[in-house]
Amino acid sequence: MNQRREKPEINASSMADIAFLLLIFFLVTTTMDMDKGLLVVLPEYTESPPPIIEYHERNVLEVLVNGNDQLLVEGKSFEVENLKEMVKKHVANPLKEEDFAKSPQVAVVMLENSASTSYDKYINVHNEIRSAYNELREEYAQRKHHVTFDLLDREIQKHIMKEVYPLRVSEAEKF
Repeated sequence: MNQRREKPEINASSMADIAFLLLIFFLVTTTMDMDKGLLVVLPEYTESPPPIIEYHERNVLEVLVNGNDQLLVEGKSFEVENLKEMVKKHVANPLKEEDFAKSPQVAVVMLENSASTSYDKYINVHNEIRSAYNELREEYAQRKHHVTFDLLDREIQKHIMKEVYPLRVSEAEKF
């Protein structure tokens, strides 16, 4: 009566299939964070030095983000939420005030930031500046062509972007 009982074995033949299915599941359901960044079109490289551009102080809106992520516009503390309206007022200058740009074609936004400025703050400030120009272009399209900017012909869009409201942002790093 001393029969040895054999222990039952677990069938592992489908274990590889299960592992493969789990691998596929995790690959399909995992999301990848996309890198943040800005789409900036740079001018073509040339050997010649850039032209010297004369500007008048009234045409330049000075925007500074310091190392503590504080926003200063024309040397005064400013909130990011109000920057878009300030840029629009500077560029369009509907009341023809002496402190703002003479015309949108000569308006420049000078964005300076410290080397220790956080990336998020820089992106927020840059987005507000771009948003101001986008709103000005949209308002112009509505006023002159009675349609949204996106529905305009590509050539008209280019004209508005290059001639009516050209995006002129000078960026520098302040130490």
